[in-house]
This record gives sequence, structure tokens and C-alpha cells, in this order.
Amino acid sequence: MNHPRRVVSLACSNTEIVAALGCADRLVGVDDHSDYPVEVVAPLPKVGPDLDIDVDRVAALRPDLVLATLTVPGHERVVERLEAAGLPFIAPEPVSLLDVYRDVRDIGARLGVAERAEKLVREMQRRIHDVDRPSEARHARPIIVVQWWPKPTITPGRRSWITDLIHEAGGRALLADEDVKSRPVADEELAERAPDAIVISWCGVEPSKYRPDVVLRNPALAATPAVRNGHVIPIPEGWMGRPGPRLVEGFDALREVVRAVNRARDGSN
Repeated sequence: MNHPRRVVSLACSNTEIVAALGCADRLVGVDDHSDYPVEVVAPLPKVGPDLDIDVDRVAALRPDLVLATLTVPGHERVVERLEAAGLPFIAPEPVSLLDVYRDVRDIGARLGVAERAEKLVREMQRRIHDVDRPSEARHARPIIVVQWWPKPTITPGRRSWITDLIHEAGGRALLADEDVKSRPVADEELAERAPDAIVISWCGVEPSKYRPDVVLRNPALAATPAVRNGHVIPIPEGWMGRPGPRLVEGFDALREVVRAVNRARDGSN
């Protein structure tokens, strides 16, 4: 079987998976948003932002495989253009941690490095699932809002790997019971549901530009436990919104959020 030697990635998560599999040398182009690993992506041709991919530029790179995505709303139009151009592609659409592991394995198999993919998945599983939780039994799971966007708050529902990640970290996503990928939540609903922590992970914004004060100074949220206890915590979107190997960093950060909430609860007893 001939495995792809020229790969174009149209999503940050796919770029990071290929690099983590030791196949960065096969990347001949990436989307404008792929920014990690820096030494891999910096010299590569860029083919446009995720929702406005230049398919002609992709075709000019003569790819054996294009790694698209269906996790970005609107990217299906890019997929349609890839199909119309006759380019070989896949477009993963993970909605759970199990799906993320599946996609890592699938990309690894397509690149002919199935054993590396299995090793990567097992390492991710070890980091995320095989952790001690000695102090959590005495606490109810803290309700955590991950803010993909602040005005209005957009937060994940049941069909999101982040909801799974929050659960594994010892918390509970605000919309864990809703069969949606994400949805807007008005300030009034947030206040009523009283989250214990709000995680700022704004899509398309540099972490250095995250502004917890946007939440902390919002009078509608002043009475929530998250604001009262100062549990408004930035976590880079690169660790949360990209279904790939760096989710382990997001998990570690979410564990710290849960621990902070539980420490505050212990201090109030």
C-alpha cells in the first residue's frame, strides 16, 4: 500500500496530530491558523484561513491527502470545494474523546504509522484517564462553563470532547445533559445555573488577550460562585478547542480548576 507522502492540513488539530505522529516532514501546506509546533508550521506554505481555504492553492501543492475537518462550523463548504476539485481528503468530525482517539488512529493508519498512533493514543489515555482522585468523592462535581466566546457565552454540550474532558477532570459541564455540540447561554441563564468556575478559552483569540475582567465585572454574574470565588480562569484554546494530542494539557489545566473549587469548598466548611 502506498501511503501519502504529501499532506496538506486544513485544521490545527490535524497539523498537530501529524506532527505528534512523527510525520511532520510529509506536510507540504497548512491552513493559516495552524501555529503549532512553530518550527514545523512556520516555513510551510499557507492555504488560507479555515473558512476560506484557497482550494486552488491546495491543489497546486499536489497533495496525496488533504486533512480537512467538520468540527469548525462552516468548514463543510470547504469540504464541498475539495470534493468538486477531485482532491483526496478526509474530514473528521469528532464529538467525544473516544472520537478523538479514533481519528488519531485513523490518520496514523493512513500515514502508515499505526503503531505510533496507538502509542500516542495510549499516552493520551494514560494522562487523561489514569489519575488519582482521592479528594473528589466528598464533593459534588463542580459545574464548569468553558467559554468559547463571551458575548453571548457559547459553551459546549453533550456532543463535545470538552464535556468528556471536564468529566474526566472531576467536574461537570454546564450543558452536559443537552444533546448539542454547543449553544449560546444568556447571562440570566448563567446566573440562574450558578457555575462554580468559568474557563475562558476564546476561539481565535491569543491567550495573552483573554480578559477575565469581562466576566468578573459583569454585574449579571456577580452572585455566581465562579465570580464570588474568583474562579474565572483562562486556559488556551489550543489546549481545549483542538481535538488532538494537546488535549492532555487542557485536561491538566481543568484538573487544577476542579482542585481550586474543591479547596475553596473545604475552606468554607
